[in-house]
Amino acid sequence: MELHEAIRRRAMVRSFSRERVDRTELERILQASLRAPTAGNTRGTAWVVLEGTEQTDTYWNATTDEAWRARNTARFEGLRGAPVVLLSYASPDAYAQRYAEPDKSDRRLAAGDWPVPYWFGDAACAVMTVLLCAVDAGLGTCVVGNFRGETELGRTLGVPESWRLFTAVLMGRPDGRAHRSVSLDRTVPDASERLHWGGW
Repeated sequence: MELHEAIRRRAMVRSFSRERVDRTELERILQASLRAPTAGNTRGTAWVVLEGTEQTDTYWNATTDEAWRARNTARFEGLRGAPVVLLSYASPDAYAQRYAEPDKSDRRLAAGDWPVPYWFGDAACAVMTVLLCAVDAGLGTCVVGNFRGETELGRTLGVPESWRLFTAVLMGRPDGRAHRSVSLDRTVPDASERLHWGGW
């Protein structure tokens, strides 16, 4: 698929078929994500791949509770249908160490005074690569923010404590039953309000 077409088609899917994602296709998408930009060639991002209900429920059990699931039953079941959950992790320590090396040597950054956390920027680039490659493969995705359960999830999955969860990407085939997001009803700024040429 042509790149601009993939960008145009990219959208969040909120209800998935449980049909499995071909492992070869999944590996191809994830290998592409490892080619995303990375500050200082640090490569301090990683993925935990959960496939099938037994594994993906580990994610849902850690990041949602019974009260939330009860309030959002239809929404939860649609999202929970995703046969793959990709967990995007980043290591702040890897970037601090990299930027303490002689060719970068910045005491401020090495000491943890980062005006912008490069690790989350790199993780975001890798996530966007996954989203576009999924469109190219005919798959749907949904980026899910994580507001609870990071520590429990990391412990359950054996993630080193120094690594931070950036986000989760649900992946699978849309089942056509997604509810319409109320976010689509928001008034959005015109492109001219977001693109500034030569100055703000």
